[in-house]
Amino acid sequence: MLRRFIWLPIALPTAVLLLMLAVANRHGVRLVLDPFRSDEPVLFLVLPFYAYLFGALLIGIVIGGFTVWVTQARWRRTARHRAAEAQRWRAEADRLSRERQAQAATGRHLAPASR
Repeated sequence: MLRRFIWLPIALPTAVLLLMLAVANRHGVRLVLDPFRSDEPVLFLVLPFYAYLFGALLIGIVIGGFTVWVTQARWRRTARHRAAEAQRWRAEADRLSRERQAQAATGRHLAPASR
């Protein structure tokens, strides 16, 4: 619940700012994709300027997310190994607990460990 109260004052002004940016930059802009004939290009794209801005923002978010995901691969691998090790230890503890209960039920007891 606290996260929502912190997120809302940040997200709402950001959304309003992006909306104002989109309204102020709605005129068409030609993006030339032909580096050899800039006067009469064969490949070009005409979109509102805010589309280019939002596209660049989206590409940055995707690249940043991918970079963080790749960077954190080591930590995810370590977490998987430790979770598997913890599962093995739990299984061993459960097995020993069942053996102890079975020995207690039959009246046999383990000999104390010698030092």
